[in-house]
Amino acid sequence: MFAMAHEKLLIIEDDKNLVKLLKYNFEKEGYRLASAADGEAGLAALRKERPDLVVLDAMMPKLDGFEFLKVIRRETRVPVLMLTARKEEMDRVLGLELGADDYVTKPFGVRELLARVKALLRRAAPSSSVPGALLRAGVVALDPERYEVTVRGKAITLTTKEFEFLKLLLSVSGRALSREQLLEKVWGYDRSMEIDTRTIDQHVARLREKLGPEGAVVATVKNVGYRIKAGA
Repeated sequence: MFAMAHEKLLIIEDDKNLVKLLKYNFEKEGYRLASAADGEAGLAALRKERPDLVVLDAMMPKLDGFEFLKVIRRETRVPVLMLTARKEEMDRVLGLELGADDYVTKPFGVRELLARVKALLRRAAPSSSVPGALLRAGVVALDPERYEVTVRGKAITLTTKEFEFLKLLLSVSGRALSREQLLEKVWGYDRSMEIDTRTIDQHVARLREKLGPEGAVVATVKNVGYRIKAGA
């Protein structure tokens, strides 16, 4: 029996068999699906369908996933989960730099992909925070309601994961959180899943770079994880 329909997903992938497999499994979970076989068609579908999340293949004809990200991040903050057949760390880092929120390396398990999609959608859901309640660390301010981060009053663009990571650290008043806690709370992973804690470090590196000189507000706690710097 199929679940009640809810969020819409856009799959941009040129492997027809994989698209068929993903459509079956996602629709079984109740998601509405749209798909495109190349980057250019994916752009048109994104603008027409207005999906809640995009599953994006890195290597596609006409416009690859990395170029696709460059274009859409000027238009939307829709969560993006990248699929890549390449295992090189630089490919993963590039995807994160360009605005991907998560990535899965092929071949992958459908259950893992479903778990990651659910986690991304959960984190991207509208905030229920009290209106006007800003989270601050020195000159860095985060507005959960407007989904905005500013440094000295100037807005900066963060990915969904970067925003949720910073929001979580700010909300615990300087307490240190382990990488495992961060993966569970921000990425939605449980301890039974195979995870790579370097995912956290890559996001932190990009977040610090975007914060500029104020990036030091995110402090590393050796052998533990991260916290907001004391006195910030």
